[in-house]
Amino acid sequence: MEENGFTVTAKELDSSEGQKVLSQVPAQLQGCHTAIVDGYIIEGHVPVEDVNRLLAERPADVLGLAVPGMPVGSPGMEVPGVAAEPYQVIAFDKNGNTEVFASYSGDQ
Repeated sequence: MEENGFTVTAKELDSSEGQKVLSQVPAQLQGCHTAIVDGYIIEGHVPVEDVNRLLAERPADVLGLAVPGMPVGSPGMEVPGVAAEPYQVIAFDKNGNTEVFASYSGDQ
């Protein structure tokens, strides 16, 4: 994120589960990293383009974006010589409702 103009303050926690509960990240969307960007929750390896789109559009009902798990080919999960996996960026609200925000085919 720093490479794309964001200021990052990292906080090491003994357990990330508590932060995910406080951030209201639905269990099925939890990933390995949780960030707060201008009031939105960003969970997992969300592409910066999708974070920028979220910040530009500012949908009132969206609490955050998530990429569950750690799909190969998502930002930070690129593996030389290994094909990228298809994955989706999921928007979620405070009630746990979800919708696809962006899709990646794996051949990007």
